[in-house]
Amino acid sequence: MALLIDKRTKEAVKVQQVLTRHGCIIGVRLGLHDASGVCADDGLVLLGLRGTAKEAAALAADLRRVKGVRVKSMRL
Repeated sequence: MALLIDKRTKEAVKVQQVLTRHGCIIGVRLGLHDASGVCADDGLVLLGLRGTAKEAAALAADLRRVKGVRVKSMRL
């Protein structure tokens, strides 16, 4: 799962709360933002999930409720 966060500094607490609530299905989490020169306010979070499709859908739905967060999923 990938999250694009438009206002990273403003929405970080809400995103973190959602991720904590669903923490049991998150195996890997990687957060990226452009810090070259000026710390960018948008960010990308990549999640490696290990739960069921239903649990992943619940996580995605909760994240989409946070303003400025876009969620995309893929299965390999």
